[in-house]
Amino acid sequence: MNFLPENIDDYASSHSQKEPALLTELYKETWQKALVPRMISGHFQGRVLSMISKLVNPLTILEIGTYTGYSALCLAEGLQKNGILHTIDHNEELFDLQKKYFDRSPFKGSIKQHTGEALEVIKQIEGPFDLVFIDADKANYSNYFHAIIDQMNSGGVILSDNVLWSGKVTQKPDAKDEDTKALIEYNKLINEDPRLETVLLPIRDGLTISRVK
Repeated sequence: MNFLPENIDDYASSHSQKEPALLTELYKETWQKALVPRMISGHFQGRVLSMISKLVNPLTILEIGTYTGYSALCLAEGLQKNGILHTIDHNEELFDLQKKYFDRSPFKGSIKQHTGEALEVIKQIEGPFDLVFIDADKANYSNYFHAIIDQMNSGGVILSDNVLWSGKVTQKPDAKDEDTKALIEYNKLINEDPRLETVLLPIRDGLTISRVK
Protein backbone atom coordinates (compact mmCIF):
# COMPACT_ATOMS: atom_id res chain seq x y z
CA MET A 1 0.00 0.00 0.00
CA ASN A 2 1.14 3.53 -0.80
CA PHE A 3 0.05 6.42 1.40
CA LEU A 4 1.04 9.16 -1.05
CA PRO A 5 -1.25 10.20 -3.93
CA GLU A 6 -0.41 8.17 -7.03
CA ASN A 7 0.89 11.19 -8.97
CA ILE A 8 3.24 12.15 -6.14
CA ASP A 9 4.41 8.56 -5.73
CA ASP A 10 5.06 8.27 -9.47
CA TYR A 11 6.95 11.58 -9.50
CA ALA A 12 9.15 10.50 -6.58
CA SER A 13 9.94 7.20 -8.30
CA SER A 14 10.71 8.80 -11.65
CA HIS A 15 13.08 11.27 -10.00
CA SER A 16 14.96 8.59 -8.09
CA GLN A 17 17.80 6.40 -9.32
CA LYS A 18 16.73 3.68 -11.72
CA GLU A 19 16.79 0.13 -10.47
CA PRO A 20 19.54 -2.14 -11.83
CA ALA A 21 18.49 -4.33 -14.76
CA LEU A 22 18.91 -7.52 -12.69
CA LEU A 23 16.39 -6.22 -10.14
CA THR A 24 13.94 -5.32 -12.90
CA GLU A 25 14.16 -8.92 -14.07
CA LEU A 26 13.72 -10.28 -10.54
CA TYR A 27 10.72 -8.03 -9.94
CA LYS A 28 9.07 -9.32 -13.10
CA GLU A 29 9.75 -12.98 -12.27
CA THR A 30 8.44 -12.49 -8.73
CA TRP A 31 5.12 -11.27 -10.10
CA GLN A 32 5.03 -14.19 -12.52
CA LYS A 33 5.89 -17.00 -10.11
CA ALA A 34 5.71 -16.08 -6.41
CA LEU A 35 2.72 -16.06 -4.10
CA VAL A 36 1.73 -12.61 -2.79
CA PRO A 37 4.11 -10.72 -5.11
CA ARG A 38 3.15 -7.36 -3.58
CA MET A 39 5.47 -8.33 -0.73
CA ILE A 40 8.48 -7.44 -2.89
CA SER A 41 10.17 -4.12 -2.07
CA GLY A 42 10.15 -2.79 -5.62
CA HIS A 43 11.92 0.12 -7.29
CA PHE A 44 11.37 3.09 -4.97
CA GLN A 45 11.71 1.33 -1.63
CA GLY A 46 14.58 -0.70 -3.02
CA ARG A 47 16.47 2.48 -3.88
CA VAL A 48 15.77 3.78 -0.37
CA LEU A 49 17.22 0.60 1.12
CA SER A 50 20.23 0.85 -1.16
CA MET A 51 20.84 4.48 -0.20
CA ILE A 52 20.60 3.78 3.53
CA SER A 53 22.98 0.85 3.21
CA LYS A 54 25.49 2.96 1.27
CA LEU A 55 25.31 5.65 3.96
CA VAL A 56 25.83 3.11 6.74
CA ASN A 57 28.49 1.24 4.72
CA PRO A 58 28.03 -1.92 6.83
CA LEU A 59 30.47 -4.76 7.25
CA THR A 60 27.73 -7.13 8.40
CA ILE A 61 24.04 -7.03 7.45
CA LEU A 62 21.25 -9.24 8.79
CA GLU A 63 18.00 -9.48 6.88
CA ILE A 64 15.03 -11.21 8.51
CA GLY A 65 12.70 -12.15 5.67
CA THR A 66 14.31 -12.76 2.26
CA TYR A 67 11.22 -13.42 0.13
CA THR A 68 12.61 -13.54 -3.45
CA GLY A 69 15.82 -11.65 -2.65
CA TYR A 70 15.09 -8.18 -4.03
CA SER A 71 15.71 -6.29 -0.80
CA ALA A 72 18.83 -8.33 -0.03
CA LEU A 73 20.37 -7.28 -3.34
CA CYS A 74 19.51 -3.65 -2.64
CA LEU A 75 21.06 -3.77 0.84
CA ALA A 76 24.16 -5.55 -0.47
CA GLU A 77 24.98 -2.52 -2.61
CA GLY A 78 26.29 -0.73 0.48
CA LEU A 79 28.43 -3.54 1.86
CA GLN A 80 32.07 -2.89 2.64
CA LYS A 81 34.64 -4.90 0.75
CA ASN A 82 34.74 -8.37 2.32
CA GLY A 83 31.40 -7.62 4.02
CA ILE A 84 28.67 -10.22 4.39
CA LEU A 85 24.89 -10.18 4.30
CA HIS A 86 23.01 -12.93 6.14
CA THR A 87 19.42 -13.33 4.96
CA ILE A 88 16.84 -15.62 6.57
CA ASP A 89 13.58 -17.03 5.22
CA HIS A 90 11.41 -19.92 6.36
CA ASN A 91 10.16 -20.75 2.84
CA GLU A 92 12.40 -23.42 1.32
CA GLU A 93 10.57 -23.18 -2.00
CA LEU A 94 12.03 -19.72 -2.65
CA PHE A 95 15.66 -20.72 -2.01
CA ASP A 96 16.54 -21.56 -5.63
CA LEU A 97 14.93 -18.40 -7.01
CA GLN A 98 16.85 -16.29 -4.51
CA LYS A 99 20.11 -18.07 -5.27
CA LYS A 100 19.71 -17.69 -9.02
CA TYR A 101 19.69 -13.92 -8.72
CA PHE A 102 22.28 -13.75 -5.93
CA ASP A 103 24.67 -15.78 -8.09
CA ARG A 104 24.14 -13.48 -11.07
CA SER A 105 24.79 -10.35 -9.01
CA PRO A 106 28.11 -8.67 -8.10
CA PHE A 107 27.49 -9.91 -4.54
CA LYS A 108 27.57 -13.65 -5.22
CA GLY A 109 30.19 -14.32 -2.56
CA SER A 110 28.80 -11.83 -0.06
CA ILE A 111 25.26 -13.11 0.53
CA LYS A 112 24.67 -16.11 2.76
CA GLN A 113 21.22 -17.69 2.64
CA HIS A 114 19.65 -19.26 5.72
CA THR A 115 16.43 -21.28 5.74
CA GLY A 116 14.43 -21.89 8.91
CA GLU A 117 12.68 -20.11 11.74
CA ALA A 118 14.45 -16.79 12.18
CA LEU A 119 14.52 -16.76 15.98
CA GLU A 120 16.46 -20.02 15.92
CA VAL A 121 18.68 -19.13 12.96
CA ILE A 122 19.71 -15.80 14.51
CA LYS A 123 21.29 -17.70 17.39
CA GLN A 124 23.61 -19.39 14.91
CA ILE A 125 24.79 -16.19 13.18
CA GLU A 126 27.78 -14.41 14.60
CA GLY A 127 27.43 -10.65 15.02
CA PRO A 128 27.83 -7.86 15.66
CA PHE A 129 25.64 -6.23 13.01
CA ASP A 130 25.88 -2.81 11.43
CA LEU A 131 22.55 -3.00 9.62
CA VAL A 132 19.46 -5.14 10.23
CA PHE A 133 16.33 -5.25 8.07
CA ILE A 134 13.22 -6.75 9.69
CA ASP A 135 10.59 -7.79 7.14
CA ALA A 136 9.13 -11.13 8.21
CA ASP A 137 6.07 -12.27 10.18
CA LYS A 138 4.69 -9.24 11.98
CA ALA A 139 3.69 -11.08 15.15
CA ASN A 140 7.37 -11.67 15.92
CA TYR A 141 8.74 -8.17 15.25
CA SER A 142 9.30 -7.45 18.95
CA ASN A 143 10.90 -10.86 19.41
CA TYR A 144 13.25 -10.22 16.50
CA PHE A 145 14.19 -6.87 18.00
CA HIS A 146 15.04 -8.43 21.35
CA ALA A 147 17.03 -11.15 19.58
CA ILE A 148 19.29 -8.71 17.72
CA ILE A 149 19.54 -5.52 19.80
CA ASP A 150 22.45 -6.73 21.92
CA GLN A 151 24.31 -7.73 18.76
CA MET A 152 24.10 -4.26 17.20
CA ASN A 153 27.17 -2.07 16.89
CA SER A 154 26.92 1.47 18.24
CA GLY A 155 25.76 3.63 15.35
CA GLY A 156 24.18 0.62 13.68
CA VAL A 157 20.79 0.88 12.00
CA ILE A 158 17.66 -1.26 12.31
CA LEU A 159 15.16 -0.97 9.44
CA SER A 160 11.60 -2.23 10.02
CA ASP A 161 9.18 -2.68 7.13
CA ASN A 162 5.35 -2.59 6.98
CA VAL A 163 5.09 -0.65 10.24
CA LEU A 164 1.97 1.24 9.07
CA TRP A 165 0.22 -2.00 8.03
CA SER A 166 -2.16 -0.37 5.57
CA GLY A 167 -3.00 2.25 8.20
CA LYS A 168 -4.43 -0.32 10.62
CA VAL A 169 -1.94 0.69 13.34
CA THR A 170 -3.76 4.04 13.64
CA GLN A 171 -7.03 2.36 14.56
CA LYS A 172 -8.25 0.15 17.37
CA PRO A 173 -7.45 -3.36 16.16
CA ASP A 174 -9.93 -6.19 15.96
CA ALA A 175 -9.56 -8.57 18.88
CA LYS A 176 -8.45 -11.35 16.53
CA ASP A 177 -6.02 -9.20 14.51
CA GLU A 178 -2.77 -10.36 16.09
CA ASP A 179 -0.51 -8.80 13.44
CA THR A 180 -1.88 -5.29 13.92
CA LYS A 181 -1.71 -5.58 17.70
CA ALA A 182 1.88 -6.82 17.45
CA LEU A 183 2.90 -3.93 15.19
CA ILE A 184 1.31 -1.33 17.48
CA GLU A 185 3.30 -2.81 20.35
CA TYR A 186 6.47 -2.93 18.27
CA ASN A 187 6.19 0.67 17.05
CA LYS A 188 5.82 1.81 20.65
CA LEU A 189 8.75 -0.34 21.75
CA ILE A 190 11.29 0.99 19.26
CA ASN A 191 10.14 4.58 19.67
CA GLU A 192 10.51 4.48 23.45
CA ASP A 193 13.61 2.30 23.84
CA PRO A 194 16.34 4.62 25.22
CA ARG A 195 19.01 2.79 23.21
CA LEU A 196 17.52 3.99 19.92
CA GLU A 197 16.78 7.09 17.87
CA THR A 198 13.79 6.30 15.67
CA VAL A 199 12.05 7.90 12.70
CA LEU A 200 9.02 6.34 10.99
CA LEU A 201 8.80 7.17 7.28
CA PRO A 202 5.49 6.83 5.36
CA ILE A 203 7.23 5.07 2.46
CA ARG A 204 4.96 2.45 0.88
CA ASP A 205 3.55 0.55 3.88
CA GLY A 206 5.79 2.34 6.40
CA LEU A 207 9.55 2.02 6.96
CA THR A 208 11.13 2.79 10.32
CA ILE A 209 14.78 3.77 10.68
CA SER A 210 16.22 3.21 14.16
CA ARG A 211 19.79 4.19 14.99
CA VAL A 212 21.51 2.48 17.88
CA LYS A 213 23.15 4.98 20.22
